[in-house]
Amino acid sequence: MLMRTDPFRELDRLAQQLMVPGTWSKPSAMPMDAYREGDEYVVAFDLPGVTADAIDIDVERNMLTVKAERRPVAKADDVQMELSERPLGIFSRQIVLADTLDTEHIQAGYDAGVLTLRIPIAERAKPRKISIGVGSGSKEIAG
Repeated sequence: MLMRTDPFRELDRLAQQLMVPGTWSKPSAMPMDAYREGDEYVVAFDLPGVTADAIDIDVERNMLTVKAERRPVAKADDVQMELSERPLGIFSRQIVLADTLDTEHIQAGYDAGVLTLRIPIAERAKPRKISIGVGSGSKEIAG
């Protein structure tokens, strides 16, 4: 067996032991990216090792909440764990959404451990032209 030398291995092991996995009352944070793509906002959450049925997405008013649970893998009785670095427990993230987003039409997809939410921009927030009636004619102003 090939071993590499790591002077910080014991410190990492101690830090890992002190870190408590997330619980429903105190979940751990999950990494995310958020960006605008055309007429929608995209939010992507990293959730490797989480099954789709262990993800919960809620929207209340303008608060988006994503919770997920990474459960331990069932092991046979004769299995002895040598190293365990992947965190288990509850992960959560809350995002306040702008009033200009259409929370009624959020689409969610999950692929390769990445949860992707697509949130369309509301029609009322998109630029539009407004006609002005002047006397007998009308004029358009871009808004």
